Amino acid sequence: MAMMKRVASTAVRAFASSGSSISSSILTRDLHASPGSKKIVGVFYKANEYAEMNPNFVGCAERALGIRDWLESQGHQYIVTDDKEGPNCELEKHIPDLHVLITTPFHPAYVTAERIKKAKNLQLVLTAGIGSDHVDLQAAAAAGLTVAEVTGSNVVSVAEDELMRILILVRNFLPGYHQVINGDWNVAAIAHRAYDLEGKTVGTVGAGRIGKLLLQRLKPFNCNLLYHDRLKMDAELENAIGAKFEEDLDVMLPKCDIVVINMPLTEKTKGMFNKDRIAKLKKGVLIVNNARGAIMDTQAVVDGCSSGHIAGYSGDVWNPQPAPKDHPWRYMPNHAMTPHISGTTIDGQLRYAAGTKDMLDRYFKGEEFPPQNYIVREGELASQYR
Repeated sequence: MAMMKRVASTAVRAFASSGSSISSSILTRDLHASPGSKKIVGVFYKANEYAEMNPNFVGCAERALGIRDWLESQGHQYIVTDDKEGPNCELEKHIPDLHVLITTPFHPAYVTAERIKKAKNLQLVLTAGIGSDHVDLQAAAAAGLTVAEVTGSNVVSVAEDELMRILILVRNFLPGYHQVINGDWNVAAIAHRAYDLEGKTVGTVGAGRIGKLLLQRLKPFNCNLLYHDRLKMDAELENAIGAKFEEDLDVMLPKCDIVVINMPLTEKTKGMFNKDRIAKLKKGVLIVNNARGAIMDTQAVVDGCSSGHIAGYSGDVWNPQPAPKDHPWRYMPNHAMTPHISGTTIDGQLRYAAGTKDMLDRYFKGEEFPPQNYIVREGELASQYR
């Protein structure tokens, strides 16, 4: 109750200071643990025939994080769909009266300012996973919504996947695989651009939880490790990992044989790797991006791969998602792209399902979430999105 009063008073002060009128809908949105039965909508990808192949496959629409019985036993309504696009989609039907929306980065329901305006009862947006850029965070903050994600739930999953992609690109693995399945055998076609990872310079753009884990996993490969971030690592950790801090991104990038993107998508990072920045990269650079597709200029990546300036590009994030069939990254040379899979391993699903359930339980009880899970709270954005 104390928290609810605090939130309400914060909203009053914020809107009073801005000279805006305070509507009752904004204040009630801020009372993020109001009592009563809730309508909860979950948006997840459909697994179809794969749903029954693993009892722990909880991240799909069919399993719906494994929380249906728990929610319904408490008198809540739980609607689950994969249909999230367009004015006539299933999600749109529930926007006007839902209280909680659960979505994932792997099949994101784009929570636009328009949808927020229509969602008069919406109080809480939960990301089952990490990365809430599919939500218009400024509009969510202005409307008094709480946005939260399961921080740390799949950082190991993504870091491991990044290491795999680095090795796939460095060793020119995919052409060899394609030869085998096509009945061919041409060692030279692979070997002329296959290298060792040892001795290469790897730079991560962003060294948060995932970036740090990647650097730790790269250390045994005896690489030259660089990182650029808003914050310098603790000196002891930096020494243990053996990574060097680069304050100026554009000074770091030309040094790198391999560049890994590990930053959130914000207004500042959107389109950050455009034609000009890619031109500053070393010719023959390899790029791994499991962060967000929109950090890259789509056509600039295509042009870089086509010219050979980018010798290989791999990632699992696209703009938009799911990627349309005519997305140019599907057809550019020297790529190793996949659907958005890195953070939705079975182990990752179990972690973010448990974290989502924990936050829902706290929400129903009027308790606060773990502080690091908040992305929008009391009209304020988390630091990484400012």
